[in-house]
Amino acid sequence: MSDHKDGKNTRELVVKSNRIVTAFQSLSLTEMCLIQLAIVDARETEQGLEINKPLSISAKRYAEAFDVQIDTAYKILAQAGKGLRARYFTFLDDTGSKIETNWVQQVRYVKSEGRIEVIFTIAVVNEITRLSSHFTQYDLEFIATLNSIYSVRLYELVVKWLSAKQTDVFDYEILRGQLGIGVDEYQRMTDFKKRVLDLAVNEINEKTNIKVKYENVKQGRKIIGFTFTVHEKPKPKADKQNKSVRDMNTADMFTVDGLSDKQLWRISRHKEFISTYSGLAKGDAGKNWTAYSDFIVGEIKKDVSKFSNKRPIREYLDGNEADYDFSR
Repeated sequence: MSDHKDGKNTRELVVKSNRIVTAFQSLSLTEMCLIQLAIVDARETEQGLEINKPLSISAKRYAEAFDVQIDTAYKILAQAGKGLRARYFTFLDDTGSKIETNWVQQVRYVKSEGRIEVIFTIAVVNEITRLSSHFTQYDLEFIATLNSIYSVRLYELVVKWLSAKQTDVFDYEILRGQLGIGVDEYQRMTDFKKRVLDLAVNEINEKTNIKVKYENVKQGRKIIGFTFTVHEKPKPKADKQNKSVRDMNTADMFTVDGLSDKQLWRISRHKEFISTYSGLAKGDAGKNWTAYSDFIVGEIKKDVSKFSNKRPIREYLDGNEADYDFSR
């Protein structure tokens, strides 16, 4: 990585972080995933987050979003819920008064149905309402591929700079805190880079939709911070060709960008979708349900407009569990 010398062209050090984003850095990977999934689902299903209404998250939904075995998904959810129940954070409100709050008021474990119900605290609901536009299904899918908590935290810090292509300067000590590194951890710069920064940058570049590169910011010989350049990876040519043949007035409505094969498979099992489109499956695809779903996923990828007769395809994704047929 190259060095960026301290001088007139150096951007101001980032010394302030959004209070809830900063608080995220103390969470474990599974706890962070649970909250991100809650944010996305609350918005995508138009349920919203309320202080007196539980938000249900099923093991099936978690397994699909984060590519884990459904047999272990409930255990992960339950552990994350228990961890969140015990955690708290502090921040200063708009008047400068200190507030100490838990993340959640209550977690209900519905093991017989493979789901948990979460009710967030007032402070968290208020702050997440401000931030919810940052988390999209597209972001969540890429975050779900990351194995390191440092990668997830760095991704969230830099992806918001995508349109600007370059971040402001992140102060080294503040960045350590934002990445959730303890005071006694990786104190040597070489260890910090090897075990945290380079690891996170490499995983982000390998698995997500963006390419990240950092530069050292120095004061004399001492590294005091970092800047990051952020670029979106080019989309596959086949994807661009598919987009070009869509009706320009309906392309956004019917795009399948950001939907994984597992999510398309889920759509194929929506009962209304089956009723409308199962007749397209011929031969073996019309006799075997696994072959049917594989066939439908392939057809959606070829031309999603064929599956937009009644409603945008994304609307089939977030139904209630009773809306799907997974029994066959």
